[in-house]
Amino acid sequence: MVEAGTPREEAVPALLEEHGARIHALATRLCGDAGQAEDLVQEVFLQAWKDWQAFEGRAAPATWLWRIAARTCQRLQRRRAGEPSHLQPLDEALPFAAGHLGDARAGAGGGPAAEAIRRESVARLERAVVVLPEDFRMPLVLKDVLGFPVAEVATILGLKAATVKTRLHRARLQLRAALDAALPERELPEAAYSRQVCLDLLAAKQEALDRGVGTTPELDAATCDRCQAVFASLDLAQGLCARLGEGSLPAELREKILGTFR
Repeated sequence: MVEAGTPREEAVPALLEEHGARIHALATRLCGDAGQAEDLVQEVFLQAWKDWQAFEGRAAPATWLWRIAARTCQRLQRRRAGEPSHLQPLDEALPFAAGHLGDARAGAGGGPAAEAIRRESVARLERAVVVLPEDFRMPLVLKDVLGFPVAEVATILGLKAATVKTRLHRARLQLRAALDAALPERELPEAAYSRQVCLDLLAAKQEALDRGVGTTPELDAATCDRCQAVFASLDLAQGLCARLGEGSLPAELREKILGTFR
């Protein structure tokens, strides 16, 4: 087990083995370019190698490493082409007044049409993650792509949990809208509730997603057809995000990083 006082020659390669694949996934989702992602991963572990002697064990080694990863990403990232300087106003991101919404069920099942919808959904989601404003992209990737709990995301980023949730909730709405555009439209009835009730239900849905449960019996019982359509696309977006975190550290990159330690 890696702990403070472990020789650097043992500690940092062990951290690479344990966390390298997920840090590579983080870098890939932030950069959207394989070469830039590899450069970023190398920089993270080179910094960890340089700083290990100063590690005092006040945090878990994994948390210490992910703080380095977050700082490195924020330092190396520049505003990307197409990235807005801020998210759209919340009212514009809310879908409750639209006459048509995407049908999140369309990509389920087999057949060429469903497979084409799934591929387009993944492509749109990947593009949407890359162009999120930086302050919102990092919490989204750490929580919904890599699966860190909100409290740990807050610790890694040095933010309050409430701030992480606010940024995460807004980012999810952006991804939901991007994904909605890839889905066949279906017409929906007018909202069954007032705008405030819809907002309250949406907040409850987001909190459920934060806890990793997706929904609750009470929430299911309260939602109308329109809210169900919105929530289904949020669920689809989160499920696709989780798939973006899968993968392994390329063997060539792993050897290159280990070579810098020798």
